[in-house]
Amino acid sequence: MPEIDITDKIGYTLLKKGIIDFETLEKSLRLKDSEENKKNRKNLGQILVSEFGADHDAVFREVANLYAFREINLADEKIDDARINFIKRLVDQLTDQQREMMLQSKVLPLKFDERQPDKLIIIAADPTDKNLPIVARSFNVKKYEICYVRLKDLQNLIERVAPAQNEFLKMLEENKITVEDTAVGEEEALDEEALEAEISKSALVNLFEGCLVEAVRRGASDIHVVPAEGNKTNFLFRIDGNLQLWHCQENTMPEAVMAVIKDRTKNVDRFEREMSQDGFIQRVIDGHHIRFRVSIMPIVTTEFRHKFESIVIRVLDDRKVITDLEKLGLQGPARTYFYKAINKPQGIIILTGPTGSGKSTTLIAALYQVIDPTVNVLTIEDPVEYIIKGARQLKVGPKMGFEEAIRGILRHDPDIVLVGEMRDKVTAETAIKLANTGHLVFSTLHTNDAPSAIARLYKMGIEPFLIAYAINIIVAQRLIRTLCNNCKQPMDDDEKASLLKFGFTEHEIATHTFYKAVGCEKCNGGYKGRAAIHEALYFTKAIRDIILNSGDKVDESAIREQAIKDGMWSLRRSGMERMKEGVTTIEEVVATTTEED
Repeated sequence: MPEIDITDKIGYTLLKKGIIDFETLEKSLRLKDSEENKKNRKNLGQILVSEFGADHDAVFREVANLYAFREINLADEKIDDARINFIKRLVDQLTDQQREMMLQSKVLPLKFDERQPDKLIIIAADPTDKNLPIVARSFNVKKYEICYVRLKDLQNLIERVAPAQNEFLKMLEENKITVEDTAVGEEEALDEEALEAEISKSALVNLFEGCLVEAVRRGASDIHVVPAEGNKTNFLFRIDGNLQLWHCQENTMPEAVMAVIKDRTKNVDRFEREMSQDGFIQRVIDGHHIRFRVSIMPIVTTEFRHKFESIVIRVLDDRKVITDLEKLGLQGPARTYFYKAINKPQGIIILTGPTGSGKSTTLIAALYQVIDPTVNVLTIEDPVEYIIKGARQLKVGPKMGFEEAIRGILRHDPDIVLVGEMRDKVTAETAIKLANTGHLVFSTLHTNDAPSAIARLYKMGIEPFLIAYAINIIVAQRLIRTLCNNCKQPMDDDEKASLLKFGFTEHEIATHTFYKAVGCEKCNGGYKGRAAIHEALYFTKAIRDIILNSGDKVDESAIREQAIKDGMWSLRRSGMERMKEGVTTIEEVVATTTEED
């Protein structure tokens, strides 16, 4: 009887337990045996996690079990100051190269075995990592045992004993150089030579590179670089929707800071200070390829002799792209309606909401649900933010503008089309023409809620009958901050009166735990991360009839009332459900929605 490969055992076990499906297993086994993987030498578990998004801990718990690695639950261990110092001592003796390998492989020394005092217990989130023996030997022990721990638990411990170093900021601290104030007269042109001298003296390159690294590590969505009076420049990060000051560069001309950023940005002119510019930056940070979209705008301050500019840099980290629609957390009827809408063979799916409300994230996740090798998926975005595997993303530029791309797409034999934004009548008419000729179309609009999106299209000059029959669903979306699980606390009884006024019933208050934000060292004022709330207006026959019977004006109130009768949750209702789930606060829902939502 032939011996069964352990890979087959792992795959069979994961399949039997419902951790992966048969199609994923087949694809991963093919990838494992491919020529490409002979160079990388990834095992089945690593391929499932990195290439197919399988749950890391679910996979490696089974891998550890089959390879007979012992599992350690860090919650059962005494991780006190003495333990932290013990781990730090072992980590600090490593060379920079050894430390880097340890962090990349996600492995740490934990303790010496109580039964064998000369045996070091080493913990790893992937006990099959090929670098583990090298890392283990670097701790200079004769005996060691590799044990499996959950990835999240290990990452928290790594953050405590070996936080990621920002080498650029370290360099900056070692070269603390202040720059003399060289004011520019009102009629005096900027002295480019003096500016160059200031740049070379001030270590600004290190500061900016450190800013990019820190923004990625902190999970910032945007970096704002804003000049201030008195030769100061503020660097701010947008984290969980709010701007926070990261660094204030003093005693340095803001023009010097701007020049450094422009020099390191592609497609912008360093010497242009009178007009807006757009460019991009690409970097490899912590082993990941990160893109940054740069927007530069001239601004006016009280210091008229200076030519100040504001710079906003969007962090485009492909690791944040959600390809699994389930992970978006669509609630109640919104989930049912949305799946129904995207599984139709034709029609338009529209996402609405303000800038930064996560519309693109939702659209990309939806697109991944319908991408298939048998269909031609085209996207028109200006600019392209994330690379979508399986789609042809048209490059909008000086020689092919947005409007030309929209017209040309009709001749490019599409099946599914993503139009970044329906910005005018031409774009909207083309999207509707595609929908009415058998294509599935995804797009966005900047409106406050779902019914007002219909009114916006009507005001653009789109005929009511085209709107009524082309659209499958309009989803309004907002992002609300979610509570920190480390410090959130249940609301006090005397605070619950506000819940009744807000619209909760006494039964709901009695049967659910409502929380308030507190704040700790692990979060931002009691909040950590964000979640989406949705208002999904599905086009039923009754909704279509209201639109078809519109006279000079679309009756948004009538559409809203009918949609709620059809089962639509408003944005506020969706936010209230998030409160019942214990993930956000009444203050956050009030700040994000209105009574009409």
